[in-house]
Amino acid sequence: MKIYIAGKLRTESEKEFLEKIAELCEELGFETFLPHRDVGLAEDINDVEKIFRGDIIEGFKNVDLVVADLNGLHVGAGTAWELGYAYAQKIPRIGIKTDESVEEGLEYLSAILIGSMGIVDSLEQLKEKLKEFKRRKE
Repeated sequence: MKIYIAGKLRTESEKEFLEKIAELCEELGFETFLPHRDVGLAEDINDVEKIFRGDIIEGFKNVDLVVADLNGLHVGAGTAWELGYAYAQKIPRIGIKTDESVEEGLEYLSAILIGSMGIVDSLEQLKEKLKEFKRRKE
């Protein structure tokens, strides 16, 4: 089973948190797709086609689940787009928000994002949700 991991990539700490999510998923036996690891980052406008093709056209092939980092004051345009795309493709989604409660983050997350997926507040909760997902799929 393959998990697409979505989240902001601007800072090292954001990338490191996504890598922790990938590691957790892989420890549970999932294959992961992590955009910055598997495709790279856009350095300039000339990279846009490569990033879109790699992240979306190739990255979403055979995806069973999307896990999205929702930390921070906003989720980021790419993450919101990936979550909307997953929703439209009927791919299940799990959000993780560890920096504040979902209630406190309502203004930044939007009711649409909150209403479209389950959201956990720790890596331990994510681990349990992933185990449940795996059991249901097997």
